[in-house]
Amino acid sequence: MRSLTEKGPRSVAGQVFILQVAVVVLLVACGVFALVLQSRHDSEREAVTRSTAAASTFARSPGLVDVLKEPDPAKTLQPITELARKEAGVDFIVVMDTHGIRYTHPIPGRIGERFVGTIEPSLQGKVYTESVHGPLGHEVQAVVPVFDPVDDPDGRVVALVSAGMKVENVTGVVARQLPIILGAGAAALAVAMGGTALIARRLRRQTHRLDPAEMARMYEHHDTVLHSVREGVLIVDDDGRLLLANDEAKRLLDLAPDAEGRRITDLPGLDPGTVELLTSRRVATDEVLPAGDRLLAVNQRPTGGHGGPKGSIATLRDSTELRALSGRAETARERLKLLYDAGLGIGTTLDVVRTAEELAQVAVPRFADFVTVDLADPVLRGEEPSGTAGSDMRRTAVNGVRSDAPLYPLGKLIDFLPSTPQARGFGSGRSEIVADLSADPGWLAQDPERTDRVVGYGIHSLIAAPLKARGVVLGIANFWRSEKPEPFDEEDLSLAEELVARAAVNIDNARRYTREHALAVTLQRSLLPRALPEQSALDVAHRYLPAQSGVSGDWFDVIPLPGNRVALVVGDVVGHGLHAAATMGRLRTAVHNFSTLDLPPDELLGHLDDLVGRIDQDESGTGVGAGVMGATCLYAIYDPVSRRCAMARAGHHPPALVRPDGGVEFPDLPAGPPLGLGGMPFQTAELELAEGTHLVLYTDGLIEDRTRDLDVGMEMLKQALAAHPDRPPEESCQAVLEALLPGRPKDDVALLIARTRATPADHVAEWDVPVDPAAVSGMRAAVAAKLDEWGLSELAFGMELVLSELITNAIRYGSAPIGVRLLLDRTLTCEVSDGSSTSPHLRYAATTDEGGRGLFLVAQVAERWGTRYTPEGKVIWAEQPLPAWADRALAAGARLTGAVDAPAR
Repeated sequence: MRSLTEKGPRSVAGQVFILQVAVVVLLVACGVFALVLQSRHDSEREAVTRSTAAASTFARSPGLVDVLKEPDPAKTLQPITELARKEAGVDFIVVMDTHGIRYTHPIPGRIGERFVGTIEPSLQGKVYTESVHGPLGHEVQAVVPVFDPVDDPDGRVVALVSAGMKVENVTGVVARQLPIILGAGAAALAVAMGGTALIARRLRRQTHRLDPAEMARMYEHHDTVLHSVREGVLIVDDDGRLLLANDEAKRLLDLAPDAEGRRITDLPGLDPGTVELLTSRRVATDEVLPAGDRLLAVNQRPTGGHGGPKGSIATLRDSTELRALSGRAETARERLKLLYDAGLGIGTTLDVVRTAEELAQVAVPRFADFVTVDLADPVLRGEEPSGTAGSDMRRTAVNGVRSDAPLYPLGKLIDFLPSTPQARGFGSGRSEIVADLSADPGWLAQDPERTDRVVGYGIHSLIAAPLKARGVVLGIANFWRSEKPEPFDEEDLSLAEELVARAAVNIDNARRYTREHALAVTLQRSLLPRALPEQSALDVAHRYLPAQSGVSGDWFDVIPLPGNRVALVVGDVVGHGLHAAATMGRLRTAVHNFSTLDLPPDELLGHLDDLVGRIDQDESGTGVGAGVMGATCLYAIYDPVSRRCAMARAGHHPPALVRPDGGVEFPDLPAGPPLGLGGMPFQTAELELAEGTHLVLYTDGLIEDRTRDLDVGMEMLKQALAAHPDRPPEESCQAVLEALLPGRPKDDVALLIARTRATPADHVAEWDVPVDPAAVSGMRAAVAAKLDEWGLSELAFGMELVLSELITNAIRYGSAPIGVRLLLDRTLTCEVSDGSSTSPHLRYAATTDEGGRGLFLVAQVAERWGTRYTPEGKVIWAEQPLPAWADRALAAGARLTGAVDAPAR
């Protein structure tokens, strides 16, 4: 709001009110001052003075004259005079007409009677005081004339006011009389405020709440605008009389200076159509009418719709020059609209081919009849163009008003001759315009047979504009004209360059994105397993689908473990791009390393969680990267001998289990926190799986989508897996993707489906070993007999040596119970278990040492060996490779016992 100092001048009503307030305040002050002075004189003089003051104050009060003009003034004045009498401290205030007939009196019965006293001097405009014997007794009274300065400025008296008091009552002190004087002033001020409010309200309505300064400024602006605009303005009343015509209207219609106030039909020189329109009061919008040698665009609207006077207002514009410019303006508007649409329609995707197609679609048919886009072949692969100008150009986009044009077809690799406008434009980076193709020998030499057909087809003009971005020419956009007979001109060339410049930036962005995306995808695929390892515990199929927006951090893995066991891993790193892919590679490598320690799932996830925490600390401390924003993982170990599967998860979705009867369930695994949060332990859950059970591991991109809830996605996965227990994992993978991801996913998807197998009972041999060194020889014999049964007698010597060393170590350094297990699979595995958690270490004994060579011999004989810990103690295992014939038989799915005969020795 503006401050008081910033406000404009007050309204007229406000100024009158201030004046009235000043008058009342002045009168009250005078009355008080007179009271103080007259208090020093005799009582009669005081009464005269007070009576005169009261009568004068009331006579001059604002609004009194208006009340006197009412049909019954006594009704309004009686309460006011009584109030003023009491407040002024007088005994009566009488308002009378010029004949002395009372309108008011303290005794209501005296109203309408003649006033007792002399009124002739007051009728002459004088204030007359006298002492009389009136209805109240001995009184001192004053008679004051009332004037009407509005209706009678000559000063004629319109009424009289008399005030007086009994002499014996003039005994109060100034302090007691002062409130009376102030009360009378307040009453007068109230009357003044009422009258002023009525006047102000009427003025505001008439002036639309504008103060004088604003009204003056409005009329000044009105005159300035009305007579300065280059548009004619006419105002005609309801009778067809011209009320106003500004200077431009007089000029356009050649009106006489005295035209205002005359009827339209009486104005000379007006066209009959103009006269008819101006007198009809009908609505007209840009109606063109002649006026001499001009053409006027007339707009007319009727007035009076909001309570104003009826009539019409018309505006006139000289459209003679506009008609000449309308064609060029329309062309310019269409070109601007084309550039605007090109800005919206070109570059909607980061795809090079699609961007080129969008350029061809935008330009046809609004600019050219045919458009072809030729890009350097390396650009389509995300590389920068190389080679000579115009060579190895791939036709990437073709669009036209017809589909039978004899231009080079889509996808053709073209080598433009140096004489062609395409090669010249590619080499120089400047656009080439060919007004007449039939007369351009350089273009005709490119392919004489085809160019003759192009000219015969009706294509006659060409603009070859290079697609140039960051100083590199990526290709050529060709604009062909056949339908329009006029050739391309310089303005068309400028428009073509604008279109091509917009497209070139988007094509270059798409090219760079294609290159970076290809690098990222290559990196990610190099970090994912290229082929699954050979193992006999599971039939495994997998799918990996990259996201629409680029690479991400989803991964999967299948890791063979000792004892014919297999680890299944699925993980997801939050985010997209190279950083997420690199983080995924680090985590996958870490899982491989931790799995070699043969840790249970919960311990492995604990180590992985610590690793992610260290990665975050290292990268946040150096400021090199953003750390791991979030990662989830599911780790499962399946043992085909016991058919038990141990699983633990870190913020990952639970797997789906498809039972052999076709039922699907999501096991209730303990939900650990995502990797990197720390502070919460992970828990392992063990499930017993029947042979033929499908274990389905996946990432959230498979079931989560913005258009559906998570529960809906899991239900869709359940339906896609249900009732198909005999379906191979490969077919299950395809069926799941088709059901849940009909299009390209917005997030990476990793899917791993494994069908469980069980190790045949006759491929497993177990023995309990007494804690007695003498039991070693018996175990060697039992193992040798089992190997003979399996047809693997040639492995007996090495296996007996390994077995002897492992059992001897268990008896000497371990604790009961001690057990031996042989597993026949793709390798021959010997496991010796005991109740101790002490791990053996490989030593390299000196020539003088008597011991320490046992594990060294085991490492030399066995292909691999190691230790894993169990809740009951530890297991030391060693593997020996099978003979080639046995390995082929097992790979073919045959059992060695009774299925394949061992070769004769």
